[in-house]
Parts: sequence; structure tokens; C-alpha cells
Amino acid sequence: MPSQPQLKGISAAPGLAQGAAFWVDASVAAHSADSLEHMIDLSEALALAISQLVELMERVEGKEAEILEFQLAMLEDEALSDPVRQAVAAGTTLTEAWQQTLDEHVTDYEQSEDEYFQARASDLRDIHERVLRILLGETEAEIPEGAILLSTDLTPSRFLGLDWNKGGGVVLREGSPSSHVAMLARSRGVPMLVGIEDLQTGAFPDLTRLLLDADEGVLHVDPSAEEAQAFEHKLQIAVEELERLAPVFNQSAQTVNGTAVQVLINVALPEELARLNSAHCDGIGLMRSEFLFHHGPPSEESQYRSYRKLLEWAGEKPVTIRTLDAGGDKPLPGLEQPTESNPFLGLRGLRLSLRQPEVFRTQLRALCRAAVHGNLKVMVPMVTVPDELHSTRQLLEDVCAELTIEGIKFHKPVLGMMVEVPAAALAPELFAAAAFFSIGSNDLVQYLTASARDLHHVADLADPGHPAVLRVIRELAEYCDRSGQELSLCGDMGSDPNFIAQLLEAGLRNLSVAPARLGKTKWTIRETNLEGL
Repeated sequence: MPSQPQLKGISAAPGLAQGAAFWVDASVAAHSADSLEHMIDLSEALALAISQLVELMERVEGKEAEILEFQLAMLEDEALSDPVRQAVAAGTTLTEAWQQTLDEHVTDYEQSEDEYFQARASDLRDIHERVLRILLGETEAEIPEGAILLSTDLTPSRFLGLDWNKGGGVVLREGSPSSHVAMLARSRGVPMLVGIEDLQTGAFPDLTRLLLDADEGVLHVDPSAEEAQAFEHKLQIAVEELERLAPVFNQSAQTVNGTAVQVLINVALPEELARLNSAHCDGIGLMRSEFLFHHGPPSEESQYRSYRKLLEWAGEKPVTIRTLDAGGDKPLPGLEQPTESNPFLGLRGLRLSLRQPEVFRTQLRALCRAAVHGNLKVMVPMVTVPDELHSTRQLLEDVCAELTIEGIKFHKPVLGMMVEVPAAALAPELFAAAAFFSIGSNDLVQYLTASARDLHHVADLADPGHPAVLRVIRELAEYCDRSGQELSLCGDMGSDPNFIAQLLEAGLRNLSVAPARLGKTKWTIRETNLEGL
């Protein structure tokens, strides 16, 4: 039996890691501000903090740099510093004034009903700690190589400042799978658990041996010999699987009986492609463009550059870019989104885009301009009725007319739609105008089973293997076989070995999966014999 209980949390980044425990000093606010005198003024401290972030930005790029840019903007915002100066003028010490002001901002962000602002609370804590350390003349503790970091939360710049090439992982008492640091962990391949309510700061000492299984959502503290042996076995299996899958990347995906299957990848940001080989996949089946909007609506030029990178990477292979899919569990700044009692059934996806035509028009202009650089397909999310698709097509025609008048080079991409709303899945004949369909299995499952995808209490009900889910997919595939419309699936179900054979047997021949699941998906397809089903 283990000397410490197993701790269970939510997987924010999959993987396995073992190492020594290291409690991150989540806040230097524990020092008595009254007993310490600051050596520099606020302007000097802010200037030094800015210079540190600028130096860190030189070592990162893309989305990681954007996170730091957000923090820089906040440090330069007088709305943050003015209340501190006012408190100091009233007689409060600088360190105390800084802590009080930032604590208030952090609390406001944490208590927001908007998930975006909740996730940004870590950026404020990052700023809080960095400037306070400067005021107190402190330096950050040295973190051992390969350590498992434990904290209430972890700031993005702290994460980016560490060398993860030596292994390690992250375990947080709070946090969210949608936070910036979680996104960074996934992009760097760092195993990460969040939401471990039983993780009490200092519950066990630094250097305690930890086994982190972010696949199963479990942290083993001071493991027993039996737990250690089981974990080593799992690590060995993971290594052997990587070796076994290596040759598959360069092979086509076809079943034992010779049925060809297109396997594409899902991406969020162009920077992800730097570590991927386009020869290993059949294109990009889903680009989640909403990740470009996390700091507010990007300009037409900024979007154009991002989309162009995807198309140039793919060459002649197809690239499907989904228009802004905000709302529900994905609120975004700069967009007028109402507070809703049930946001998954509210103003989200295409519904929201059509309510904000200027934002939508800008995105469509950028997509049309980028389309000249490759094989672009545009896909709209959350379609419920044909009028939504017709309105999008009309807006696309208007954009093309504008670009023609302006003498700007463009190409009108084909227009398809996500199938994730049961009304669309059960009556596909209403959407004959769609050039193609892509099944969003994650949302389709939650709507068919009435089980919210963000609630672990009903996770067992949100079953992709439910007969109703498989029946809807099968009937949709049969319809597309008759209509000639292309059909793909881009949700998690498409890379799950438990369902791939069933999807192929139902008639699907196009799957879009996470890059990390590409090899396993190809392997599973090549081991499937449809004649035996």
C-alpha cells in the first residue's frame, strides 16, 4: 500500500512523468510588507519586469509570445499602476499597495462568469509575483531538472522560463484545461493535471518521489514498490509503442482488405506545424480559428498571414479552416456575448458570427485572400437551419465582390459545415448546398446524450459508443454516399481505437485527428479488416 493516497485530477495535457516533487512558491505575499522596505520605486520595478518579459520573448514565438505580449500590455496599462500610486500617496507601503491592488484584480478575474477571464487570472498572478519579487529584491528558487511542479496555479511566464527537455510535469490544485499554461503544456508535451482539490500546499516535502499519470488523471505520491513497478511497465509500453508506430507515419492508411482512408490533422495555431511533417498526413481537416481571437478580434492582415502559413505548409493537400467557433465553453474578448444560463444551447458558433457581421466579414476576407496559396476549404460551425448556411454564402459572395472592386487577389473557397447539432445530423437533405460535411463528434455526443461535455458528473453518459450516436453517424454516411457530398469526422472519436473500426464500417473514409494521435490512428486503421465486420 502507498504511504500517501493517490490524488486524482483532470488531465490538461496527457503523458507520463516521474520525478521529485517541487512546490512552486506561488506567492511571495506571505512576507510581511510592513517589515520590508522597498529599494526601488514602482516605475523602476515595472520597467525591470517589462525588460524581463522582453528578454523571455526572444526565446519563444507564436502563441507563446502572444501570451507574454498580453502581460506586457497589462504592465504598461496605467489602469493597473494608478491605483497603486494612489494607495502609496495615501500612506500605504509600496509592496502592500501592489499586493492589495493586484489581489483585487485577480479576485475579479477569478470570480468572473466568463471562462476567458477566469483563465487570464493566472496572467495577473504572474505579473503580481514578478513585480513583487523585484520590489522585495528576491530571486526565483532553482527548480531541479525533471521535477514535478506542484502549486495552486502556475503562471505562463514561469512555465516558459523552464527547460522541459529534461522531462518533468505539472500538477495544480486549481487551474483549467483551457488556461494558457495548459495550452503551453500540451504544445510542449509536458504532462499536466489540474483541479486536484485535495492537493494541500506542503502536504509532503520537496523531493518526494512522484509518479504522474496524466493519461489516467492520477498522481502517485511516494509510491509503493507495486505502484512503481506498474508505472515503469506503462512507461515501457509507451516507449515500445512509439518505436512500433514510427514506420507508420510514412505509410498510407488503408485497412487489411485494402480500403483507403484519409487521415488528416487538427490544429489550433500555425506554430504547431513547425514540429510536424506534412508528408505524414493527408492534409489539415480542422483548423480551430478561434485560437487566433484569444486577445480580441485579430486584423484581416494578421488572419491572412496565419491562414497562408497553413496552406503553404500543406502544399496541394486540403486545408479546412473552421470559422470562429466562440460561445458556449469558449468565450472570447472583444465579442458581444450575452450571459446565458445554458451557453451550450445559446449564442455560439455560426449563430454568434452572423450576429457580428463585421467580425465575420473580416475573417471571410482573410480566408478568400489566403485561398490563392493552396487548397482551402471553409467550414462553419453549429449550423442548425439552412438559412444560416445561405446567409453565410451570401456574405461570402459580398466579400468576393468587395475584393474584386478593390483589386485584391483572392479565390472563393468551397463552403461546408460542421454536423454537430442533431437537427442537422438527422435531416442532412436540408443542407444540399453544403459542399461537404464534417462531424463534430464531441458536440454531437453531448447533444444526443444531453450530457454537458464540461461536467465530469455526467461524463459516463456522454458515450461516443452509444447506439444512438453510431446510428446517426451511419445514416449520415449513407446519405452522403447517395448525395455525393464529402463526409469526414474531426472530433476525438476519430482517433479512439475503440471506435475507429465502427466508424469505418459505417462508411467514413476521412478522419481528422490530433497530431499526437496520428500514428496510433494510422496503425489502428491498418490493423482493421472490414470484411470481418
